[in-house]
Amino acid sequence: MAGRKQAGNRVTILDVARKSGFSASTVSIVLNEAPLSRYVAATTKERIRKTALALGYRPDAFARSLRSRRSHTIGVMIFDISDPFCTLILRGIEKTLHPTKYLPIIMDAHNERKQFEGYLEMLLDRRVEGLIVVANWLFAETDLLADMEKHNIPTVVIGRDLTPSRISSVLVDNAAGAYAGLDHLYQLGHRKIAFIRGPESLHDSATRWRGIEKFAAEHGLVLEPKLIRQLPEMLDASSGFDGGVELTAELIHARRKFTALMAFDDLTALGGLRSLTHAGVRVPDDCSVIGFDGVPPAALSTPAITTICQPMEEMGAIGAEWVLKAVEREEEAPAPTPVLRLLPPSVVVRDSTRSYKRSS
Repeated sequence: MAGRKQAGNRVTILDVARKSGFSASTVSIVLNEAPLSRYVAATTKERIRKTALALGYRPDAFARSLRSRRSHTIGVMIFDISDPFCTLILRGIEKTLHPTKYLPIIMDAHNERKQFEGYLEMLLDRRVEGLIVVANWLFAETDLLADMEKHNIPTVVIGRDLTPSRISSVLVDNAAGAYAGLDHLYQLGHRKIAFIRGPESLHDSATRWRGIEKFAAEHGLVLEPKLIRQLPEMLDASSGFDGGVELTAELIHARRKFTALMAFDDLTALGGLRSLTHAGVRVPDDCSVIGFDGVPPAALSTPAITTICQPMEEMGAIGAEWVLKAVEREEEAPAPTPVLRLLPPSVVVRDSTRSYKRSS
């Protein structure tokens, strides 16, 4: 048909010029919204835009990036897309970037350092204008992030404090969360509480334990060493579930009475729930269980797991907003000082916790 390009052929500025009757330079000025477009008559602009729309013209983003030397892309590096912790953070990032001109490039490192390093190099090669790293609990600090600063690429880490490395960071206040979770169990009357700590090398594990120790010291609560277990180093985040199963089974077989179990995270709590159920321990009638994070699977179990919820979508949105602000700053403006933002967690009470009833 006349006036239409064959399928598979891209409509160009020359096509719009021929159809509209104006020169290619005038069409280019109008469609690219160049500074000279303010001198083009309104009727001419309208005719060119209507013609472009009718022909199905789409700007060549690649060509534009070459001319402007800008890619309008934001790299988003995650360590394990199957980790439920990442899902809502990614949603917050996507919602923030969607109304803008910036396209996220999402890469999953599969908890492999070499893959993380390779992807960082690829993002540099593709001239991303900013980087957001979603650091799950297996995140290993890498000096390669310093390359982003060398290349003047704004970088934000979500889920880990890297401000000592001059990288702005957004994360939950882990100590306050653990404090609030233990307070919830304490207010329900629990005093014999078992704990499953996170892996020893994990920063979040130490921070959460400090919150527990602070509460215990302030309220005279005894933390019995024989009721404390610690997850081993893990190869992937889902291993927390297996650790919860095994360590809770150990606690049960040790025959040390406990009326509540506080797990490092929700997946560990779900593993603990399975062991308790297999042993004939009713949750929450015989034992209350509480997790940490607020990942979706915790709400779907039977009973649903009470949890200390991280505002994950908000964390993703803040990280994206920071990167956008840094990308849009004037070139001559000084780089912003790295910022640490600790967001308050909240206790989401579900069916896995209840008041302790002493036997008569």
